[in-house]
Amino acid sequence: MPIKSEIERKIDYIELPATDFDAVQAFYEAVFGWTFTDYGADYRAFNDGRLDGGFYRTEVKSTPLNGGALVIFYSAELEQVRADVLANGGEIVADIFTFPGGRRFQFADPHGNELAVWSDQ
Repeated sequence: MPIKSEIERKIDYIELPATDFDAVQAFYEAVFGWTFTDYGADYRAFNDGRLDGGFYRTEVKSTPLNGGALVIFYSAELEQVRADVLANGGEIVADIFTFPGGRRFQFADPHGNELAVWSDQ
């Protein structure tokens, strides 16, 4: 079977934990514009316009402190995304800080998964 060269050795799918699929769907639709497909009581898939992934039902939360990978979004409008996160039920875990090459903040989604947004501006 031939390998699709455009996805060879690239991140192709991400799965995150959740218990309240409606809450995480509402959050990611409002803040990041994701679309969703419901696959029953234990799985809900998403597409961010470029990458596919899904939420699987579990009480576990994905955070760097418990060994979870930190998924990081990019936005030129860092302050606006921060405001959108807060307005839609997210919590700021680490407020905007600078690092060599840019700025970022880290947030928890409605389930408690920790993610981040960075900007080079």
